Amino acid sequence: QVQLVESGGGLVQAGGSLRLSCAASGRTFSRYGMGWFRQGTGKEREFVAAISWSGGSADYADSVKGRFTIYRDNAENTVYLQMNRLKPEDTAVYYCAWRWGGTSRRVDEYTYWGQGTQVAVSS
Repeated sequence: QVQLVESGGGLVQAGGSLRLSCAASGRTFSRYGMGWFRQGTGKEREFVAAISWSGGSADYADSVKGRFTIYRDNAENTVYLQMNRLKPEDTAVYYCAWRWGGTSRRVDEYTYWGQGTQVAVSS
């Protein structure tokens, strides 16, 4: 079992920044990939960003590329999502997720999920 706890969400004005954190505990193993997804009200959960175990490979949704940065601290078993130049359409509940292996954009390829943290961007 792997437990994931997100933090760092909140309310911010458009153009502002937030940093989300996701702390992993339990049998995290090594060589695991981490991803961030989000789900707006009435919408399906969508891919935001993912990072490989080494941090050498990262992938981003087109909608966030150039604004968001995913990175990780393996010594602390924590992954971060730095979100800059936020837009109202970034408003959603953000989830981190764990998978064995590298990066993936598919929701069904992640085994463990956090409880989510709300991000609200006002115009």
